Amino acid sequence: MLKQYDTKAVASQEIAIASEAVALRLKALLAPLLAVLDQQIDLRLVRTFLSTIAIILTFRNQRQGLLLSELGAFLTSPAHAPAGTKRLSNLLRSKKWDAHLIESFLWRRADTQLDALEQQHERALCIWDGSVLEKAESQSIEGLSPVRSSKARRLRRVRPGVYNQMSGPPIVVRGLEWTGVLLAGIRTLPTVVSMQWWSRRGAQATTQHEVETSLLEWLAGAWGERVLHVFDRGYASRTWLAALQEAEVRFLIRWKKGHVVRDGAGQECKIWQLIRGKRAQHHRLIWDTRAQALRPYGLNIVPMRHPGYACPLWLVVARPGNGREPWYLVTNEPVVTFEQGWQLVFAYARRWQIELTFRYNKCELGMESPRVWKGENRHKLLLMVTLAYVFLLSLMHPFLFDLRQWLLRHWCHRTGKRYRQVAVPLYRLRWAISALWQASDPRPFFFIPQNSG
Repeated sequence: MLKQYDTKAVASQEIAIASEAVALRLKALLAPLLAVLDQQIDLRLVRTFLSTIAIILTFRNQRQGLLLSELGAFLTSPAHAPAGTKRLSNLLRSKKWDAHLIESFLWRRADTQLDALEQQHERALCIWDGSVLEKAESQSIEGLSPVRSSKARRLRRVRPGVYNQMSGPPIVVRGLEWTGVLLAGIRTLPTVVSMQWWSRRGAQATTQHEVETSLLEWLAGAWGERVLHVFDRGYASRTWLAALQEAEVRFLIRWKKGHVVRDGAGQECKIWQLIRGKRAQHHRLIWDTRAQALRPYGLNIVPMRHPGYACPLWLVVARPGNGREPWYLVTNEPVVTFEQGWQLVFAYARRWQIELTFRYNKCELGMESPRVWKGENRHKLLLMVTLAYVFLLSLMHPFLFDLRQWLLRHWCHRTGKRYRQVAVPLYRLRWAISALWQASDPRPFFFIPQNSG
């Protein structure tokens, strides 16, 4: 006689097992940080900390994703939302811990990742860039300052079929400046090294140069020449070159074609004039992910000088052809072979990872939505969101392939070819975890033995 199975019970058990597996992965990732927190704050706040990160992953709403009242409703229940909001507020307001604990945790993970990259003999890239958090309608939140709206600039772009486009000076709104640094290899997933949110006004007002110089000195002292620092055109200046020379680090900067430099003979000229009238010295077919096709690229390598940098520099020019603007890449690494030049081109192409990080955190994790009055409390909350992003990246490890595929297949199924062939499906993965944890609450698996008083 065949046994009769309760299919609903089996499905419910499978969901609970999957929910536990993902929850335990989150707990294991944050275990070193939780141990430090447990020595400084009450165990109930430690549990609130861990549960809040899980709730950030569960509650998907770009405009309200980080409102304390919304998170509080998930922390307890909608009927007891005020109690949950108070618990979360107590965590953020607590003076017994600060954002430095999370920053140290991110730094230790990045340092471990650098050791792994060196063991694999892979070039380690320290990718820099800046963005803004826009709070256009906020007035009384502490620490806001004028920032150029990237959202408004994006809406101003000329598109086919759209007329009466706005023009004029940049639109300025209230918000926060954002400086981020990632550690990545040519083929490995990035790791967050540091996230800094700062303001030009208020009691803790600072400047971009002070923030970036302090961060550069810290990284130079810790890693020295073990990494190659990669910068976009916003960092192409005499002042930043002087800071890099003082820090004695290896760097790669994309330069604007109109900047004035010196050629090998010491004559001043614009950077594009260094390759004027010269054919590409080497050619290579490179895969274009947007066009989904191989495209021929040309390469030029030219020694150069800059008035703001005492040592020799090399200009590596990647020429995509078809009327597209070349990449003018300036580095202090000696480039004597074409293969070395191509490796630097591929290193700069990896810089796009930090642009994806900014977009994901703002659009998917709702980093522009919090309404926390105090700057210190807001900083803690934003770093907790960063931990949620780090956890999602950790799930892309190859040994978690089976768990990842199960989540995508059962909790965020897509039939479109575009979605199914994405190399790093972070958006779908977050959607799948959100659906799974709404079906099976992960918090019962967040048991933490009490060590504190």
